[in-house]
Amino acid sequence: MYPPVTSPFVALMVLMLVVVFALLEIGIIETAYSKLGVSHRAISVLLFATLVGSYLNIPIATVHAHNMMQQDQIVTAFGIAHIVPHASYPHETVIAINVGGALIPALLSLYLVIEFGFYISALVATALVSFVVYQFSQLVPGVGIAVPTLLPGMFAAIVTYLLDRQRAPALAYVAGTMGCLLGADIFNLGHIYKLGAPVASIGGAGTFDGVFVSGIVAVLLA
Repeated sequence: MYPPVTSPFVALMVLMLVVVFALLEIGIIETAYSKLGVSHRAISVLLFATLVGSYLNIPIATVHAHNMMQQDQIVTAFGIAHIVPHASYPHETVIAINVGGALIPALLSLYLVIEFGFYISALVATALVSFVVYQFSQLVPGVGIAVPTLLPGMFAAIVTYLLDRQRAPALAYVAGTMGCLLGADIFNLGHIYKLGAPVASIGGAGTFDGVFVSGIVAVLLA
């Protein structure tokens, strides 16, 4: 268990949640969230669970690591500071799935695709976002793969407006979160051994901020 980013950035994400909750309570963005097909209360719980779940990683495999980075170092990418976690194995990188940054968004995205039935639109939009995210993704030694925080959500909102304006909020969430995960983490799995990272978490450090903000920005802009 370790934070995906340093404490100041965790505090910033908590502040974003507070603002979103406040807007939901006074009804300013309730219409946008209702288009997701779930109540704003449920979305509030899911956003909170996403943030809490970012501290939890489920190990799924290990790979041999080159030049393991010093633990507890602070590494900065795209202006976001990350902490190199403690190593469970001295010369191996543990590949894990982050609960808040991958598992919860993936399950919600699956629900939205089935609920709205936009299989083709979701596939096209996610593919486009994944391609763009992959082009901007950056290997961060000791941490993982990083992406510009606002890029996935904002690009997803633009793409989904063009593809399906009526269902844009739900489609933007799917394309933004899944496009970030695929373009940053999944497409770069072959480079994990180069990072010297104790843990390479899918949806964790490096991409969690992009996934988390995508879930908010994509819906607000759509």
